[in-house]
Amino acid sequence: MNSFRGVFVTGTDTEIGKTLASAILTKAWNATYWKPLQTGLADEAGDTPTVRTLAELTADRIIAPAYGLQAPLAPLAAANLEGVTINPGRLVLPAVQSPLVVEGAGGLMVPIREDMLMIDLIQQMDLPVVLVARSGLGTINHTLLSLEALRRRGIPVLGVVLSGPENSGNARDIERFGNVRILFSVPRLEEINETSVSEIADRVPPFYVCQQQSSQ
Repeated sequence: MNSFRGVFVTGTDTEIGKTLASAILTKAWNATYWKPLQTGLADEAGDTPTVRTLAELTADRIIAPAYGLQAPLAPLAAANLEGVTINPGRLVLPAVQSPLVVEGAGGLMVPIREDMLMIDLIQQMDLPVVLVARSGLGTINHTLLSLEALRRRGIPVLGVVLSGPENSGNARDIERFGNVRILFSVPRLEEINETSVSEIADRVPPFYVCQQQSSQ
């Protein structure tokens, strides 16, 4: 793997908290944020402005999506509706002067093209993964399956982020059986705003620490 330049944030499912986790990592590491494939723009502004607000980013720390698609579907399905062909050549890591947080769309097996899944893009980008998972019932199975899929491709996993009410038993079992660490947890927040993001970001290991651990 190339030197550790950032992370790819993916999840065990959709609507699982990837964007909030990405905002926390971006804030903690003073990183640059990029979501290359954004769908669902017919109903919302997308995740990029959300992360910019929550992580209090300046314009130079935000990279616009390579593709912005209207339908709230997987990238391939959304692109097909608009007659768009997603070109892998546009999904290349940008040159930045800071750590880079790349957020995926959906989970590992979401189709991007007829010949490309999200896990293929992760492998192409050659970044370690931060896997976001629910904290509650069912998460052990989903998380271990995702970890196994990543490792079969030789994709390093930096750690897991648990989203939802605290569940120390599930956290312990994921660390034990998945041979992975829990980077941090995101509890159910009464308000999701700059303050709550900053408070969690203060507990995230510094980038240089993660960089050292990733190379071990």
